[in-house]
Amino acid sequence: MRLSLPLVLRLALLAVLVDFLVEPGRYRGLLEPLTENGAPAIYNQGDLLALTLAHLATVAIAIGAATVVAIGLAVFVTRPIGVTFLALSRSIVNIGQTFPPVAVLALAVPIVGFGEKPTLIALFLYGLLPIFENTLTGLTQLPPAVVEAARGMGMTEGQRLIGIELPLALPMILEGIRLSTVIGLATATIGSTVAAKGLGEVIIAGLLSNNLAFTVQGGVIVAVLAVLIYDGLSGLERLAARRAGRLLAVETS
Repeated sequence: MRLSLPLVLRLALLAVLVDFLVEPGRYRGLLEPLTENGAPAIYNQGDLLALTLAHLATVAIAIGAATVVAIGLAVFVTRPIGVTFLALSRSIVNIGQTFPPVAVLALAVPIVGFGEKPTLIALFLYGLLPIFENTLTGLTQLPPAVVEAARGMGMTEGQRLIGIELPLALPMILEGIRLSTVIGLATATIGSTVAAKGLGEVIIAGLLSNNLAFTVQGGVIVAVLAVLIYDGLSGLERLAARRAGRLLAVETS
């Protein structure tokens, strides 16, 4: 089921999130009932805004890299020269789903050390499959009449790919990116176990100190980001679908 928030609700949710990240002290009264023995209600071991931006940057870098690789592989295996590599490509993109992110972190730390790199590797591998499979589906389910019409107009394979195939497959591609991004937002929280900067620090600090206020604020920030990004990318999918429909109508007319 697609989530679509009214514009006013989106803006209100975003405004509250930004306000909390900039001035978290204003919300102390809401979080104090979740604390015990005079523990701080607002996370005080780092800047919430900086941690949120670091979290988003890690996800953006990893999913951006996964998008480039996954789309490139999908395009390659849908060309005559790459058809025989489809099974191998599927095996490669399934690696991230075969090993849990925690296992990937454990294997990556001895190689690249602690910090952001193990988290980037885990998110990159975990994000490949949805984008690859959706791109593959989008490219292989194009109406044959449209492809033939493009050939009849004298378009080269590269021109067909850029001008026809990818635009028509874009809604499916964006759906894969949306799924990978939302999964990555949640999965990135475990990066704090290997010293990566992010909102996982807040959640883990709450668990270690038995401070429910820390755990709740870290979890809520991640959840709100996921909802807003999910909704935003869903909007882009709908826009891409409308444009693909217009392109399809032109090509078949």
